[in-house]
This record gives sequence, C-alpha cells and structure tokens, in this order.
Amino acid sequence: MKHKFFLSLLLALVPLCLLAQVPVTRNSTKPKAKPKTEQTAKPAPAKKKTNQPAKPSAAKRTNSSGATSSAANAKLTLKNLTVNMVYVSGGTFTMGATSEQGSEAYDEEKPVHSVTLSSFYICKYEVTQAVWEAVMGSNPSYRKGANLPVESVSWDDCQTFIRKLNALTGKNFRLPTEAEWEFAARGGNHSRGYKYAGSNNIETVAWYKGNSGYKTHVVGTKSPNELGIYDMSGNVWEWCQDWYGSYSSASQTNPTGASSGSDRVLRGCSWDNDARYCRSSNRNGNTPAIGCPYYGIRLVLSQL
Repeated sequence: MKHKFFLSLLLALVPLCLLAQVPVTRNSTKPKAKPKTEQTAKPAPAKKKTNQPAKPSAAKRTNSSGATSSAANAKLTLKNLTVNMVYVSGGTFTMGATSEQGSEAYDEEKPVHSVTLSSFYICKYEVTQAVWEAVMGSNPSYRKGANLPVESVSWDDCQTFIRKLNALTGKNFRLPTEAEWEFAARGGNHSRGYKYAGSNNIETVAWYKGNSGYKTHVVGTKSPNELGIYDMSGNVWEWCQDWYGSYSSASQTNPTGASSGSDRVLRGCSWDNDARYCRSSNRNGNTPAIGCPYYGIRLVLSQL
C-alpha cells in the first residue's frame, strides 16, 4: 500500500519539475528582432592611413581651380608686357615747340633744344586695368574694363605699382623720362614730323574731346605712330618720371628733368581735352599724390 502511494506521488511531481525548467521571459527584457536591413548591413572597412593629404571637397576643388586659373591668367598678362615692348633706337632729336606744332604751342614748350637719348624699350600700349589688377589686386579706375587704360592713378600709385611689378617679373620697369616720352611719341628715328603722335589728322590716332564720348576707350583701337605705339595722343594722360621744370636751350644727353619741384610731368592728353593738348610737344604736370579719371601710365625698360 505504501509503495502504491509513493509511486502515485512521484508521477504527480514529474510535470511540475519539467515546468520549472522552462525559462521565464518578460516583455521588458525580451530582445527585439533586428530589421533585415540591419542584419545584412556590414560596417564599411576603415580606410588605410597614407601620407597623402585628403582630397578637397568638390567645392574646394572648384575654388582651388579658379584660383589657379586666375593666377595663370595674371602670369600670362604680365608676360605679355614684355612681348609688347617696342624697341626705340637711340638718337638725337629736337625737343619742344618745333615748326609743325604751329601757333598752338605754349611757352612751356620753349625753347626748342637738342636732346640725345640712348636706346630703350617702351610699351606699345598704355597700362591696362587687367595688368594693374594682376599686380595690385585692385582696380582704382572710374570706368571699368579689362582692356581699358587704368586711370585715376597718381604718380605715387604708379611707383608702388612698378615696385610690385618688378618684384613679380624680375624686370626693371619704370616710367619714361619726359624726353624719352616725346622722342617715342614723335616716332623716334622714324619720325615723319607729325603734329600728333602718328598723324596730322587727330581723328585717326587719338581719343580726345571731339570723338571720345567723354570716356576712355580700349587701348590700341586707333592707328599707331611710326614706331607702332598706340594712344600716345589722347585716351589718358601718362605720368613721366621727371619733376616739371623749365626748358633750357642747351643740348642735353639723357636728361631727367628738373632736380626738384612740386609737380611731376604728364604727357599725351586725354579723352577730356581739345585737340590742341594732344600735340606731341605739349606738356602738363600735377602733384604726385593726385589721381584723376584721365591720368594713366605707360611703361619703359632700359633693356629687356
């Protein structure tokens, strides 16, 4: 009887033992099934480190390319300065109010005198705004245009420009002396004795009050003079190196003007002046610190 009792009790306890071995789970701790996309996605392998710098973003590459292109254009612009220099063979000429200048000549252009010059190079064009900006990084001109002559520059501004230009190019650019300017304007040793730089007809060689529309014009669009130099009459006045002073009747060799003064020489006339002022012997001057919308610059080299 006891054996039957223990057997029945054992059979009743077996299901309870099996039930106790089943793990208990709770909603708060049950791990959520991961989405299939997460199950299949693998992390990207880490890039190997190299000594090469990382490539810039597309935006940075564009900016870098633009800067490189701008620098290349500036370099080409400055290179063309040397290409455009015209050789002026040295010689002797009569400077001042010679006969072809007629009754329009002023007293400041007298007395005429003999001048002997060494050979030099002068740019066939007035300095353009593109050239000025390539050197200075800014453009002071009142009327903007890459191939218009730079204007609104003072003599002092021109000296700063030339120093920076020479540092960039390794050349020795400078302003012409007044005598060099007039010799070149007259056509040097090839002069035909014209009243203006390249002609007796001002309309063919100059932008002046009568045809300019009261503005500057792209350099080199009128006819050149006997040496192939443009705009030495009209467009913009051009600063020279000399102090403004009176002439002497004595013969001179490579003169550099007065030893001192208050004004620097300007030559060539501008878009805002009458024909009388565009004559090759006409003179002007102003204080070195003054820059006007009709003052510009032309460059000279003693040697390439």
